[in-house]
Amino acid sequence: MEQKNAIRLLHKAGCPLDVIAHARAVAEYAREIAERYNERHRNPADIELVIAGALLHDIGRARSNGIDHAVAGAEIAQAFCPDTRIVRIIKRHIGAGIPKVEAERFGLPMEDYLPETTEEMIVAHADNLVDDTERISIDERIRRMRKRGFDSDAIDRMIRLHNAVMG
Repeated sequence: MEQKNAIRLLHKAGCPLDVIAHARAVAEYAREIAERYNERHRNPADIELVIAGALLHDIGRARSNGIDHAVAGAEIAQAFCPDTRIVRIIKRHIGAGIPKVEAERFGLPMEDYLPETTEEMIVAHADNLVDDTERISIDERIRRMRKRGFDSDAIDRMIRLHNAVMG
């Protein structure tokens, strides 16, 4: 999906302008991460897919500002975007992923929301390291997670995700 079509889709879905600005910032950082990843790995990430997924990752914020925005976003994307890879990026971008056993605690359908593909991991991690439109470090993200009372499993997932895409 071309970037301009992704931006049009965000507007069509009714995403607020600040969400679109965040999506653009995440897409730019995700592109940079993917390019660096591709320099170090034999199986390269699909940069166009990363950018499209990053632009659309928060489309569900047109309906919800809760953690369920990932599920809402996947539903919206399914209606407008035939690429199931993008739908999965949207659905699995929350935090460093949420395993099926924890989904119910967050009011989500009982599914795995763990990023599996390289592209899913890159978008999730770029989102974690962009606060509004400003980039933050992994150390700052972890500090904020601890302050908000995240458990050690979630923090460990964040560190593993960071190492997988940045290390």
